Amino acid sequence: MICLPAECEAYIKQAGEAAYPNECCGILVGTVRGIGVKAVDRLVPVRNAFGAEEQYHRFQIEADDLFKAEQESRKLRKEVVGFYHSHPDHAASPSDFDRTRAFPFYSYIIVAVGKGQANDMTSWELAADWSRFEPEEIERAPEDSRG
Repeated sequence: MICLPAECEAYIKQAGEAAYPNECCGILVGTVRGIGVKAVDRLVPVRNAFGAEEQYHRFQIEADDLFKAEQESRKLRKEVVGFYHSHPDHAASPSDFDRTRAFPFYSYIIVAVGKGQANDMTSWELAADWSRFEPEEIERAPEDSRG
């Protein structure tokens, strides 16, 4: 399960709409609370580094952006718990391309953006054997619940 504050959910949807017709992307920072429960405390939006001609259906986070997010997270006694991106005019389910670039443990939040309007949002975890994504429950947390 991933706990997502309302303002983070709203931001991801806004970022997806702003990037449309391309994919937006970013990093989820937070804490691990027990087995299989991640709580997002903040988002680190990053530039989609995939080639401009492919950004309508691909995203890439640069290693430097991830490294900086990890360093900042450690300073705050937090950690990178996952990533988010949008699917313009496609369902909020991971593609095979997404699976081949994912790692177990992390949460992968996807927001579907149809005709410029964000709608469905889902979260996924890659199976330990790397074979498939498993749906992950999103607990919508009120704005002041982070801690």
